[in-house]
Amino acid sequence: MNLIMIIRVAFRALVRNKMRAVLTMLGIIIGVSAVIAMVSIGQGAQASVQAQIEGIGTNLLFLSAGAQNLGGVRTGTGDTGTNTLTVDDLDAIRREVPSVSMVTPMVNSRSQLVFGNMNWNTSVQGVSEQYPEIRKWTIQSGDFFTDSDVRSAARVVVIGQTIADNLFAGADPVGQTVRVMNLPFRVVGVMARKGQDPQGRDQDDVAFAPYTSVQKKILGSPRLQIAFVSAISQDATYTAQMQITELLRQRHKLAPADPDDFTVRNMSDVAEAANQTNTIMTILLGSIASVSLLVGGIGIMNIMLVSVTERTREIGIRMAIGARSSAVRTQFLIESIVLSLTGGLIGIVLGLVVSIAIPTMLGWPTLVSPLSIIGSVVFSAMVGIFFGYYPARKAAALDPIEALRYE
Repeated sequence: MNLIMIIRVAFRALVRNKMRAVLTMLGIIIGVSAVIAMVSIGQGAQASVQAQIEGIGTNLLFLSAGAQNLGGVRTGTGDTGTNTLTVDDLDAIRREVPSVSMVTPMVNSRSQLVFGNMNWNTSVQGVSEQYPEIRKWTIQSGDFFTDSDVRSAARVVVIGQTIADNLFAGADPVGQTVRVMNLPFRVVGVMARKGQDPQGRDQDDVAFAPYTSVQKKILGSPRLQIAFVSAISQDATYTAQMQITELLRQRHKLAPADPDDFTVRNMSDVAEAANQTNTIMTILLGSIASVSLLVGGIGIMNIMLVSVTERTREIGIRMAIGARSSAVRTQFLIESIVLSLTGGLIGIVLGLVVSIAIPTMLGWPTLVSPLSIIGSVVFSAMVGIFFGYYPARKAAALDPIEALRYE
């Protein structure tokens, strides 16, 4: 009996028991669809977190005044009572650290912005002209302020979309004058919408002005709270972190035993930690869903053993008229593989439908990986082979005479 004939016989045997075949495949269908859906949820969450981290900026380091633990007292970063970070420090980093491409200081103030009879309380951040490039944040209309604006402490401001929506109600803010701390500031640009940060804060509810203007005319203090440093590449962030630390310790005349009076944080560490967490979550979700595949495989083996028992006389007749044991074994093995593969293909379709429906129904991001689909097909075939081999081997090992006597 050739292979094509064996496959035809196997399919006929499955068609004779349609309901049993469908119920047997149900475990594989549920298992495969669950694996695809769970993995897509995990990878969607991973992609979402990665996109939010990348939205913070490229090759980014945070430089803060104050150490995590200074003199036995936990001061935190950006401590306004610790004046350990200066503009001269940042100029030195820009000049002397080859792995750094751009630097911008940042000072922050909470102020009321007033336009006509409208007002809005928001964060006014003082930065340099390089801030949009460091943060990879584009301008929707107008322009960002220039280096000359920073040097002259010009009263110019660039606002976020939330401020534009609340103060100007659809009108073009560029060229208008708003009052900040009772001082007139000219709006020169509007930032593109950025949305929420990983902590859920509205990144568009902010106004940017030259840091010199914020220091002199709003805060009345030369202190720097924080700085953003962009390395020349992703791989150079750790080198830049080390070089900045060495340079600032020299400039601040710290002894080898003295703790840092500043903090340098690498966003690559945050990204790697988030990726590791999400990878573990994806593996965990996929592993839990894979249990149902194992249950489905056991169901296939159980049904195939029942089928062997029911068809004992048929097997005996076939072997008595010349069918080889290998042909009988191949037939039952093919039946098992067909059950698992058919269930796997239906499960893939169901898993894709569920993955597409989840963002609409629950609002969770999903990302279907082609690897999970290929893996599901391969795994389904392996389940059919693994759990079908024992029943097929048992059928092939039947004694023809004893099989013919079976009632």
